[in-house]
Amino acid sequence: MFPTLKRLCQLSMLPLLAALSGCDLVVMSPSGDIAVQQRDLIVVSVVLMLLIIVPVLFLTLYFAWHYRKSNTTAKYDPEWHHSTRLEVVIWAAPLAIIIALGAITWISTHKLDPYRPLDRLDAERNIPADAKPLTVEVVALDWKWLFFYPELGIATVNELAAPIDVPINFKLTSSSVMNSFYVPALAGQIYAMPGMETKLHAVINKEGVYDGFSANYSGPGFSHMRFKFHGLSNDGFNAWVAQVKQQGTALNRDTYLRLEKPSEKEPIRYYASADQDLYRAILNMCATPGKMCVDEMMHIDMMGGAGKESQENREKLKFDGAPIDINLRGHGPEEHSSSEPAPAASAPVAQNTSSMDMTHGNHSMSGMDMSKGGDAPAPKTN
Repeated sequence: MFPTLKRLCQLSMLPLLAALSGCDLVVMSPSGDIAVQQRDLIVVSVVLMLLIIVPVLFLTLYFAWHYRKSNTTAKYDPEWHHSTRLEVVIWAAPLAIIIALGAITWISTHKLDPYRPLDRLDAERNIPADAKPLTVEVVALDWKWLFFYPELGIATVNELAAPIDVPINFKLTSSSVMNSFYVPALAGQIYAMPGMETKLHAVINKEGVYDGFSANYSGPGFSHMRFKFHGLSNDGFNAWVAQVKQQGTALNRDTYLRLEKPSEKEPIRYYASADQDLYRAILNMCATPGKMCVDEMMHIDMMGGAGKESQENREKLKFDGAPIDINLRGHGPEEHSSSEPAPAASAPVAQNTSSMDMTHGNHSMSGMDMSKGGDAPAPKTN
């Protein structure tokens, strides 16, 4: 961005900022470089659009006043139908602004890609050659946030900390439903999805305590799915790590499975140690013992399948609940009283590896048995 244009954009926003001085404008006054660049993009886009909106509003009022009925001096030309000069102005100005917005958007889309590693600490400082980024693995649970620090061997719930002027590499996933990780002072929101890993690169430049929360509705406890992000000096961050190790407990598979259960208003928790492969197991949806990991399933698919010998894998691919009973057309046996006979199937259904039902987090993916004579199962409702 050219310095003159940037200064003009900042000055043009002063009246609006003054009018909203009583509000918490964290998005317009961030503390991390990525969020600052996103703020600048918002300001520039608004100013460029105002270059058209303000003149149009002004001319609308001017024409209404100038060509009022009582103004007999206004020139009236009923035969006028075209002006090349006016057409050039009408089309050239919006076209130029659209081109400018397109160029800025294209550049910013690549420069602010959340997967793109940082190339600077702020507008005046590049990242030192010997700088070591901090890696944080984020898991969205129902309804709390779990943070792993794999390089430090610790984990926390609903509290996140990082030293200032140190690049942070976030890796994000979810245990059940799609969620969204958002710290407005740090960077834009990024989605967290089960069985997938998204990434976010950011840096915090000022010490302070900032709000983080879920920006995607995910159930009854969504409104309380909040955490605090602490931007600390190097000494302050080391002291925070020491506090976590001193006050924390151990996070193993059993502890995680209890933590994973839905809960609201979860307090801050510290874990002095965490199983090294726990985040990988959560990412691959196999934290529960006996379940097949997604990467193992993908490897089997890549190798062309496991053949008839893979029958035992069927049990490993069931998540959170019993499969649909095709003979009952989607109704479990508990839904029928002893006096009501279950509906009969039109034909026997063979059990093979092509019939598979997977449910997870109250969301189901129902497979279909392709045996001859079998009907497609009715959708499962929860």
